[in-house]
Amino acid sequence: MYRVLIPVDTNEERALAQAEYVTSLPNAAESVEAYLLFVFTEDSDDLPQEFETFKSASRIGSVRRAQEALEDAGIEVTILEDSGDTEDDILAEAEAYDVDSIVLGGRKRSPVGKAIFGSTTQGIILSSDRPVVVTGGGGEE
Repeated sequence: MYRVLIPVDTNEERALAQAEYVTSLPNAAESVEAYLLFVFTEDSDDLPQEFETFKSASRIGSVRRAQEALEDAGIEVTILEDSGDTEDDILAEAEAYDVDSIVLGGRKRSPVGKAIFGSTTQGIILSSDRPVVVTGGGGEE
C-alpha cells in the first residue's frame, strides 16, 4: 500500500487539487491510502466562530471536499487533526503513519514569491526525509 499524507488548510480549491493529484497516481483505488490532515492553529482566524467550541477536522469544508473526491475515486481515507505548529505536526504525522510521500497544496504567488515557497511548504521540503509533492492550487488565501 502506498501511503500519502495530505495536509490541507481551509482553501477548498487547493484541497481538491491535492486530492486530484492523489487520484491520478497509478492504480490509486487499489494501491493508495490517504491521510487527510488539518492542523488547528492560533492563526485559524478564517474559521467560523462555532469551530472554537467543537473543533473537528471533518467539519472543515476543504477536508470534506477532498475526502469526497478521494473516496469517489475508491481511495481509502483517514481524517487526522492536530493543533499547534503546522510544520512540526505535518512532519510528526508523516512519521507516525509512515507515509511514503507528502502532498502539499501550492498557492498562486507573484513572480518574486514563486522564487520562494511559503514558509510551511519550504520548511516541509527542507526538513522531510520523504518525497514532497507541491500541487498547483488556487487563491492566495
